[in-house]
Amino acid sequence: MNHNEIWQAIDKLAEQNNLSPSALAKRAGLDPTSFNKSKRIGNDGRKRWPSMESIVKILTALDISFNDFIATLSPLSRINQSAATIPLLGFAKAGRGGYFDDYGYPIGSDDWDGIMFPDIADPNIYAIEVSGDSMLPAYRDGDRLIVSPASDFRRGDRIVVKTKEGEIMVKELKRQSAQMIELKSINPEHDDRTLLMSNIDWIARVLWVSQ
Repeated sequence: MNHNEIWQAIDKLAEQNNLSPSALAKRAGLDPTSFNKSKRIGNDGRKRWPSMESIVKILTALDISFNDFIATLSPLSRINQSAATIPLLGFAKAGRGGYFDDYGYPIGSDDWDGIMFPDIADPNIYAIEVSGDSMLPAYRDGDRLIVSPASDFRRGDRIVVKTKEGEIMVKELKRQSAQMIELKSINPEHDDRTLLMSNIDWIARVLWVSQ
């Protein structure tokens, strides 16, 4: 399951429902430009993946299952689907030192566990396992968030944020400027956060959730 195949599957769903990619995004309650081809590659040339939340909104809007979405991939792709072992870390450990470099990339592989996940051709991805109920209703205890420190992110994406004090959190990006970042809590029982960018250690985008 690579970058092109995911986007081709979204395009195929739009075509099957007599929609343009923009109309599909709008029906799913997203910004109409979310699935534009110009948005699939970042300004720096990095591949931009659709978020799990966006895909779930598509499936809900079209009333189809995730298996139906997978079925839109080419038969050859499904037959040849490969898996890779990616690093896995418990959420409680993620805020401690020694697991990430200054840019949020995983280090110290001997201290990480591993899980099998479809190979999405991104050597930088890793997984964080949710503990507790602080991220309900979106994420439950035991869910694994597939995270990419190399991916671009924008308003509405869910991101992992680590502060210089060692606090680590998963929030939705509301707004970011050169000086500040505004974060929306996934669990409505928890307050939103506004932080100084100078207090942020690193930010990584949540690509997927493995439940």
